[in-house]
Amino acid sequence: MMNVRLLPVLALFACSAAHAQQPVKSNDARIRYTGRVVFSDSAAQLSWSATSVKVNFKGTGLKAVLKDEKGINTYSVLVDGKFYLKLEPDSTKRIYTLADNLPAGEHQLELFRRTEWEHGKTWLYELQPDAQTTLLKAPPVAKHKIEFFGNSITCAYGVEDTTGQDRGTAPYENAYLSYATITARHFNADVHLTARSGIGIMVSWSSIIMPDIYDRADATDPDSRWDFSKYTPDLVVINLFQNDSWLVNLPDHPQFKARFNGKKPSEQQIVQAYVGFLKNIRRHYPKAHIICALGNMDITREGSPWPGYVKKAVVLLNDAKIYSHMFPYKNPPAILT
Repeated sequence: MMNVRLLPVLALFACSAAHAQQPVKSNDARIRYTGRVVFSDSAAQLSWSATSVKVNFKGTGLKAVLKDEKGINTYSVLVDGKFYLKLEPDSTKRIYTLADNLPAGEHQLELFRRTEWEHGKTWLYELQPDAQTTLLKAPPVAKHKIEFFGNSITCAYGVEDTTGQDRGTAPYENAYLSYATITARHFNADVHLTARSGIGIMVSWSSIIMPDIYDRADATDPDSRWDFSKYTPDLVVINLFQNDSWLVNLPDHPQFKARFNGKKPSEQQIVQAYVGFLKNIRRHYPKAHIICALGNMDITREGSPWPGYVKKAVVLLNDAKIYSHMFPYKNPPAILT
């Protein structure tokens, strides 16, 4: 016979269990991801700049189980389209509060990656709705889609370093303030940022160039391949060559030696390298409009030959949906210290 003293305790436990919400796994259809996300049985791997996780819910709050590879990445949490908090997950798997004590009702929450993949991966294992919170149908896909292939300009490297030191460490990087994501929000478009600071088409400050990684799902895995059918942009913007323009003039740099065998590339080689990359993009996106952009660093300064290289490549391809656009050189004033 059951001890009657246990009945109130069991009743309380049953009541609590009835109100508890089940965790929502990372592959749940009510979660909408934007960006090149890699899924495993247990987690969604977030790594590229501006990767986004969006959910609609009815209730007052939401938590997430996260783990960061290096403990240095940063995320913005936006609630109903407005900045709510900056999240800095550490390298231990644990629960993080994304939002709480919200007014009762329907809300949209976005977890937005500010930092680039160079700073390591983050794994999202599950979402945990508060007791009175229920996830709703996933937010709809935007009508328009844009993809940017770029370097530090696109990653928003150092954008939050107000000291003028141009520090590229994670605390000062914020892809939400990139010209690319600002443009996408202006046009109410989804956006992918396939970018890395310091990268070029022919040569980079590191050993990886954009033709090596443009088709990877996981930028750090040479065997990882992105399924381009998962995201078909209406518009592609390529803003590369800034790092090439510096490195082709540094014959003592290890990457110059590795890529060019000691001899500076000719104008023809530079143009053909750009043509080759454009052909790869066009092969994956046969109907997209493609803007070949440069700037606004010194690659577009007066007298620079690089705008001419890009324009020549566009002419050679003779494609009515490929254009060139040069952002004017922004010569920053000296910082007084």
